[in-house]
Amino acid sequence: MIGIFKKLFSKGPEADLGELIQNGALILDVRSAGEYSTGHIKGSVNIPVNVLQGKFQTLKKNRAIITCCASGMRSASAVSILKANGFSDVYNGGSWSSLKKYER
Repeated sequence: MIGIFKKLFSKGPEADLGELIQNGALILDVRSAGEYSTGHIKGSVNIPVNVLQGKFQTLKKNRAIITCCASGMRSASAVSILKANGFSDVYNGGSWSSLKKYER
């Protein structure tokens, strides 16, 4: 049972998030606009996970995307949604505060 949860909520294959960000990856914060307004990564884009499917046209499929949220659960959902819709270079960054160390 633990293996199922680990697979469901893991960040997926290990990626060097710092290197991805340094190379121009988009940080996509999928929290609500209210949550985003209380603090976020400088330069990140806010598209709440519940409206993500209507915003694909604002994202580039050839650019790496790192999703983040409050805990990593919504960002994991966002990764699945993006991958199911043709975005292949997508990573779950977990909580936005854990990505703060990579802020540009």
